[in-house]
Amino acid sequence: MGKERLLAMTDGVVAIIITIMVLEMKVPEHATLEALGALWRIFLSYALSFLYVGIYWNNHHHYFHLVHHVNGAVLWANFNLLFWVSLVPFATAWMGEREFAPIPTAVYGIALFMPALAWWLMQRVIIRMQGPDSPMRQVLGRDLKANISPLLYAAGIVSSLFMPWVGLGCYLIVALTWLVPDRRIEKMISQKGQTAA
Repeated sequence: MGKERLLAMTDGVVAIIITIMVLEMKVPEHATLEALGALWRIFLSYALSFLYVGIYWNNHHHYFHLVHHVNGAVLWANFNLLFWVSLVPFATAWMGEREFAPIPTAVYGIALFMPALAWWLMQRVIIRMQGPDSPMRQVLGRDLKANISPLLYAAGIVSSLFMPWVGLGCYLIVALTWLVPDRRIEKMISQKGQTAA
């Protein structure tokens, strides 16, 4: 099966997720800078979540250059990823509106960790589908970011229960780690293009 519908569905869901998150940012009740300033926690939650959703979309776009066709298992693995990413707006709103209270901040960390786990699972499903010469396996190799991220998520979730700002710091570090898409993919695609030419 072609991958076009999977990519179109992913693009549509990501667009809706971003729309839902921005709609959670309510207009201040008063026309003052103080009223606007009171929303800084909600804006910070939105900005961090927007960054995360953008990272998932960007990396999804990159990694799927290595996938030429999909099967049912890949379709369901992608839906699993979309399910977990779709919960990010809920966790974002709860954390921002509750002013980074410990439990909402820890739940936010869980809401970030679950798509990461789904992402890892989707990669494994793609590698299994592609077989022993999997381009995905070749690119991933020893993926240091993927090995460190779960530890940072766990540290963030636990520390959020006692020091929410430390938890947020852990979540931000993970985001910054994944901000630049995997350059190995661009290099592989570039090399294949030169070989074909």
